[in-house]
Amino acid sequence: MDKLLIRGGRALKGTMTVSGAKNAALPELCATLLTDEAVTLRNVPKLQDIATMVKLIRHMGVEVQQPEDGVMRLCAQRLEQPEAPYDLVKTMRASVLVLGPLLARLGHARVSLPGGCAIGSRPVDQHIKGLQAMGAQIEVEHGYMVARLAPGRTRLKGARITTDMVTVTGTENFLMAACLAQGETVLENAAQEPEIPDLAELLIAMGAKIEGHGTSKIRIQGVERLHAAQHQVVADRIEAGTFLCAVAATGGEVVLQHARADHLEAVIEKLQAAGAQIESGEGFIRIRGPARLTAQSFRTTEYPGFPTDMQAQFMTLNCIAQGASKVTETIFENRFMHVNELVRLGAQIQIDGKVAMVEGVPQLSGATVMATDLRASASLVIAGLVADGETVVDRIYHLDRGYDRMEAKLSRLGADIERIK
Repeated sequence: MDKLLIRGGRALKGTMTVSGAKNAALPELCATLLTDEAVTLRNVPKLQDIATMVKLIRHMGVEVQQPEDGVMRLCAQRLEQPEAPYDLVKTMRASVLVLGPLLARLGHARVSLPGGCAIGSRPVDQHIKGLQAMGAQIEVEHGYMVARLAPGRTRLKGARITTDMVTVTGTENFLMAACLAQGETVLENAAQEPEIPDLAELLIAMGAKIEGHGTSKIRIQGVERLHAAQHQVVADRIEAGTFLCAVAATGGEVVLQHARADHLEAVIEKLQAAGAQIESGEGFIRIRGPARLTAQSFRTTEYPGFPTDMQAQFMTLNCIAQGASKVTETIFENRFMHVNELVRLGAQIQIDGKVAMVEGVPQLSGATVMATDLRASASLVIAGLVADGETVVDRIYHLDRGYDRMEAKLSRLGADIERIK
């Protein structure tokens, strides 16, 4: 099993390019199921989750060509197997995103209940309720969601869907399904993460009629069919945010190309308050870390608030910052699994329910730690970059699910980091 060996103490310096966003590319791969014509995606990141999703849609009958690095041409002309089996779904929760497109295009689907990181229970109930409102019949049988259109229906029907909570994958599933539904669908309480408007832009390029994407109320007028299109996947704001934290922690200076500051406002504000100097423009963010950071309290919340996917990385900054801070996690239960590992490196953190109290220390010391989930593994890499001596991060298959060759990018910025067996 691969590990990362990190020798801490080097400031990061130079320029890096931010990859395409996994959380935009995954639903966009599923959107190709909506048409029998070819869709070309550019800036697709090279990640385990992407490879799993490609394997899943290939299993259904989608033809996938990769003419060059980061480019995929997908054609779902022959969808022979509209099902997502457990062995392909268990490692990736995003596989639930095939449910809406399959129902909309074929009228039936069989999708295993999802797996992914072990972070609390992410209910797929919202997905089921929304698609039922659009005229689907969905039963859970033997660990599978079995969905079909109500008797007498040939298409899904437009509906007004208000979810009990903001759900990103739910919004994406309804958005895709509604494109081919009969009549108008209105999504209230829709997620506003940048990945949603990016998916909507692809669907519009394919001939969908959508307005209000990027707000909490999205309107979709269903059309008969969608057609071929080309689309560039938006830059990954969480990868950008993770590298901003790594640079701030090490006191370095780096330019992030392709990065979108407008998608990271909450994180940038906190980094600036902590003492980092940040400037940005069209397609870049430049950051310079201070000699020592000042601790910042924050609470995670839906976009445009502070992202839960940046909580672990920013907590690591607080571990080595001047002063005490309070980190409140409001999105996922069980998302402090990195804390015990940070404590092994010398961090001072107390947990009480959804709140972690962090007391900054002058220096962390290297040790062997274990990644427990995707973002936790990124936080341990940042900790290793600033710790004294050697840090080994075990189980980095978590990291590979969401970061495109992270150690190679860090090496190019001057980090002493290598992948070992």
